[in-house]
Amino acid sequence: MPRLISAVLVLRRDPRLLKLPPYISLLCIIVGVVWLLVLPLDQYSRRTYISENALLPGQVHTYFGGSDQNVFRAYRHEIDALYTANKSNIEVNDELERIFKGVGLKVGRQNYTYNSGGNTYGGENVYAILQAPRGDATEAIVLVAAWKNVQEELNRNGLALALALTRYFRRWSLWSKDIILVVPPDSRAGPQAWVDAYHDAHDPASVASLPIKSGALQGAIALDYPQESRFESVHIVYDGVNGQLPNLDLINSVVNIASGQMGMESSLQRMWKHSQKYDDNLKTVLRGMLRQALGHASGPHSSFIPYHVDAVTLQPVGNGWHDEMGLGRLVEGMFRSLNNLLEKLHQSFFFYLLIHKHRFVSIGTYLPSAMLVAANFTIMAIALWVKSGYREVEKTEKKEINGEEKDGEAKEAKEAEPVLKTVERENVERQTLLPLTLVAGCQFIGVVPLFIFNQTSSSLLTPIFILFALSNAALPHLASYFLTNSIYKPPTTQQYQLIKSFSLLLLGMFLSSLATLNFSLAFLIGLLSSPLSFTQPWPNNQVARYAQVSLLHALSPPTVLFVGSLVGGVDVRTVLEEAAFGWHVWGLYTPLVVWCVWWPAWIAGCLVVLGQPGTEAGGKEKRA
Repeated sequence: MPRLISAVLVLRRDPRLLKLPPYISLLCIIVGVVWLLVLPLDQYSRRTYISENALLPGQVHTYFGGSDQNVFRAYRHEIDALYTANKSNIEVNDELERIFKGVGLKVGRQNYTYNSGGNTYGGENVYAILQAPRGDATEAIVLVAAWKNVQEELNRNGLALALALTRYFRRWSLWSKDIILVVPPDSRAGPQAWVDAYHDAHDPASVASLPIKSGALQGAIALDYPQESRFESVHIVYDGVNGQLPNLDLINSVVNIASGQMGMESSLQRMWKHSQKYDDNLKTVLRGMLRQALGHASGPHSSFIPYHVDAVTLQPVGNGWHDEMGLGRLVEGMFRSLNNLLEKLHQSFFFYLLIHKHRFVSIGTYLPSAMLVAANFTIMAIALWVKSGYREVEKTEKKEINGEEKDGEAKEAKEAEPVLKTVERENVERQTLLPLTLVAGCQFIGVVPLFIFNQTSSSLLTPIFILFALSNAALPHLASYFLTNSIYKPPTTQQYQLIKSFSLLLLGMFLSSLATLNFSLAFLIGLLSSPLSFTQPWPNNQVARYAQVSLLHALSPPTVLFVGSLVGGVDVRTVLEEAAFGWHVWGLYTPLVVWCVWWPAWIAGCLVVLGQPGTEAGGKEKRA
């Protein structure tokens, strides 16, 4: 044991040890990416299954159909008449309230007004409560059918089907939970206002309180059915705000009832034809990760998930032989399953990546990939902190050949003496004031773009973004020039090491914490920020300096935002407008992560690359 301790102490002082962290950091990034790429293989994923036995999906016979189709057509005719007459939101709600009261339901209405980007998003929600004959109003299930879907299309079949289902449910006495039908005027702001007010988490200045309520919400199903023709399969939309997901049992129940009882195909992430091969598996995973990283609401269901209300949106797609009665029986089967629950869904997974409808990857399998990418920043930060505490000192020693010199040969012997040069390390005091101030300033300056893009009018977003992108390109160069020439003395090599160390330490800490909440966002930002681990000053190599800073500019947040909008087929204004709307309405934190975590680390990395360390501490000191 003493020999082992001695060997460890000798190894700790070995200067070659500090040369390993960059290679370990690169290895972490490579392994993290490879780890993600092997997840779509069947060997690393699991088959889906129902964990909550009380759900019993597909175990009951559904009766929706027959004469109910005539009711559905009558409601659709009334909806078409309202839409053709170009009725206002208030007039539409007056007609819906008349229908609800005719069925014998309690009706409530709610006004809301949101302001974002100089635009006003307002309207009135109408909802009805079907009280359970066998319940005590302590639990409820929600059916959402917006007047218009996310694409601003009239949800004519979805709303007509929801009205027909509510009338059908009214005839049954088996319900142990209340059923709430919510009809918002849109699929973005309306559901958020309703669910916020239902949980008393709304701002009374912009969102009105609900006049009537039921019990705790156990689940929600949203219908998005604007197409006229029959459909081929059901697209299950499950992404929530800020990357949150519903309980996996809910999705599995939809798939089980659709395929096992209704004979319907189901799809995820707009993969209409899935071969269950590696290519389609990987494409499904990447699409799911991109939606999760963006964090925006993908349907009316998304607003429910932050309140631990498991919800999905059902979208009939394609041209096939299934009609609206089949979709109605699917919703009936889901409501019958949710009606069996004794408590909220909790036994299955809330953190997962779906490979396809029958296979998934759990958090314990996919999380290491993001953690490895985040760990590379922490490894480099610790290595730079250790390295900044030492300074290499070059010592020269004269070696005596025979141990003594004669008087007559002193001069010749002195000239012939060999000189030994050794490099040793000595401890130095760390100068942390400037690095800490600079890194803290970079973190706080992230509030500027966050405020600008969230408060600017949408009509000015494009010119403001262009101006910001140009300023962003010049900012590191101006800041580096100021640091080098406008202060008492330029930063030393040690101070540049500490700037990079503190910046990477914060980035690694933020991303590793974020990975447990939004794995995809943490992995994506970690991958785009990975070149920051290998930045260093290049005082004597102009080509290397500007080549590295050009790479950093190509991976800067404004550049990635612009290129991403081009690839997605939308303009930058739409992306920024959606982000501002999410910030004000949904509580979206993706802009916060981009401008207050990623962008400050990028600025610090550019300052390190453009740095001109002071010569008095930049090289090796000679000491005789």
